[in-house]
Amino acid sequence: MDVFTVSFFGHREVKRATEIEERLEKLLHDLIIQKEYVELLIGRDGDFDLIASSIIKRAIKATGYGNTCFTLVLPYVKAEYRDNEENYLKYYDEVEICAESAKAHYKSAIQIRNRSMVDRSDLVVCCIQHRKGGAYQTVRYAEKQGKEIINLAEG
Repeated sequence: MDVFTVSFFGHREVKRATEIEERLEKLLHDLIIQKEYVELLIGRDGDFDLIASSIIKRAIKATGYGNTCFTLVLPYVKAEYRDNEENYLKYYDEVEICAESAKAHYKSAIQIRNRSMVDRSDLVVCCIQHRKGGAYQTVRYAEKQGKEIINLAEG
């Protein structure tokens, strides 16, 4: 089976959210109908992650193709996940803890997890609206790795 892996990154705060949502919904629809199997990797660390998660769920339901796996990738076991694991497993198809970041100092864990997600990806979808922060650094890393990148913030 040909698996096409997509990871999602964006800033904690998102401007023009409706615009971003519309672009992401179209992109996901196209990916789901064009690819044999789509693995979708996301964190849960800010506005963009929450917006993207909602749109991903909607796109999967709308297409009904059954050719996706929606995975939450955590940098380490967070108390919120530990205390609500059943609810997380109802929302995401899979929840995984990034092995590399789980061993790291918590201040560097998110960036290590992000790089691991990029390394696994065929496509990086982002919402970069300014040139600073962890999401911006992750996309710069993806550029250096030669990954295909779609920035939803660029019209």
